[in-house]
Amino acid sequence: MAIQIFGTKKCQTTRKAERFFKERAVPYHFVDLQEKGISKGELESIARAVGPDKLIDKTSKLYKDRGFEYMDYDALEEILAQPMLLKTPVVRKAAKAVIGDEPKAWSDLVSGS
Repeated sequence: MAIQIFGTKKCQTTRKAERFFKERAVPYHFVDLQEKGISKGELESIARAVGPDKLIDKTSKLYKDRGFEYMDYDALEEILAQPMLLKTPVVRKAAKAVIGDEPKAWSDLVSGS
């Protein structure tokens, strides 16, 4: 299975992940969260790999504006309704996923370890 990168075109860390895979000639599929969002199945697979508590970007403007720090919420439901809450980039290969700026973990995905 090919590498998938979920993020936005404006996100510097997402662009860094794309550059990482381009420089190593590793094919990947980019999913722009602003255009397409994320499917329930993809999100559940990522949550199983990393845990639902790591999915939400708690530093985002949307998180702060909606007052999530003071609420109880279901991370998966909120991300499905508002994909921009997802911490980016999400790099996924099969059942494994990495969230954020993690070049070592990205290398592990490529090497299969």
